[in-house]
Amino acid sequence: MKRAFFIISSLAFVLVLAGCGGAGTTAGKKSASDHVNILTGMPGSDGPVLAVKIDDTPQAHPQIGLDSADVVYIEQVEGGLTRLAAIFTTPEAMPSLIGPVRSARISDMDILAQYGHIAFAFSGAQTKLFPVINAANLENLGAEREPATLYSRDLTRSAPTNLILHPKDLLNKAISEGKKIDTVKSIGWKFGSKPVGGRAITSVSFKWPASRYSAVWSSSEKRWLLSYNGAPNLAASGVQLGSPTLIIQKVSITASEYHDKVGGVTPFSNTVGSGTAYLLRDGEAIPIYWNRASAETGTTWTLKDGTNANFAPGQIWIALTDNEPLFTYPVAPTPSKSS
Repeated sequence: MKRAFFIISSLAFVLVLAGCGGAGTTAGKKSASDHVNILTGMPGSDGPVLAVKIDDTPQAHPQIGLDSADVVYIEQVEGGLTRLAAIFTTPEAMPSLIGPVRSARISDMDILAQYGHIAFAFSGAQTKLFPVINAANLENLGAEREPATLYSRDLTRSAPTNLILHPKDLLNKAISEGKKIDTVKSIGWKFGSKPVGGRAITSVSFKWPASRYSAVWSSSEKRWLLSYNGAPNLAASGVQLGSPTLIIQKVSITASEYHDKVGGVTPFSNTVGSGTAYLLRDGEAIPIYWNRASAETGTTWTLKDGTNANFAPGQIWIALTDNEPLFTYPVAPTPSKSS
C-alpha cells in the first residue's frame, strides 16, 4: 500500500515539475495560490527537497537560478573562500538551470541532515568524503553518477565554474527510478511579526578570510540587497540577490580531517549545539540565540527571553561565520540652530 501511494505521489510531482516551467499552467497556479510553502511562508507547494552545491568564487558569478532558491547557506571552504548550499522545495518556482555546480564538503552533512532524505546535487568530493556522503541520509544525485544531459557545460564560462544542473530533469529521473525524496518539512523557524529588541541599521558587512559580503536594506523591495566582494551580487537573471530575512549565525569553524588536492585543509562549520546570531529583517538587526540538539533536528531561533524569533516570509539567507558582523546605523539628524 505504501508503495502504491509513493508511485501516485511521484507521478503527481512529475506533473507539477512538467507544468511549473510552462506559461500559464492552471494546475500550477492553483497549487501556488492555495498553499503556503512551509520553508518560506510564501504561496507555493511543499515539494521534494533538492540541495545544490554552488560555487561562490568571483569566477562563478553571476550564479544561475540562485534567485529562485528557498534557502541559501554561505559556508567557508579551503583558502577562506565561500561556497553555497542552496535549498529548493517549491515546484512552481523551480528554475530550469542552476549553477555553477561544485563539490561537496563535510559541513554539508550536518547542514542537510535536518531536511530528511533529500536529493543532493553536487560535482565530486574529496575521496575520503565519498563514504560519508554515501552513508548519509540523502540521495546522491551527483554529477559523477548522472548523464551529461542533466549536468551540462556552459560554453560561455570556463571550467571548473561552468557545470550547470537541469534540476527538473534530475528530479523527474530520480522519481521515475523509484528513489524516495522527502517532502519539505519545518526545520525550526517560524514566521510572524517582527520581534522586539532590534535596532535600525542601514547596512551590514560580514566576512570570511577570503570572501566578503554586505547587505543594505531596501525599503521599496522590503528585502536586504546583497553585495559580494564590494559589488552588487547579481544573479544571471540580472536580479540583485537578497532576501527579507538574513541570518548571520555565529558558529565554530575548525580544521577537519579533509583537505583538497593541493593540501588546503577543509574547514568544518559546526551547526549543531547552540550559540548567538543576528536576525536581520524589516531594516533592523535583532540579537538572537540558536539551538540545535542534533544534526537530524532543526534549529530553534529565540530571543533573550526564550520567545520565538519570527522570520519574515520569503527567501532566507543564512551566513555561517565565526566573525562578528559590522553594522552601519542611521545618522541622527543634526539639530538646526535657532535664530
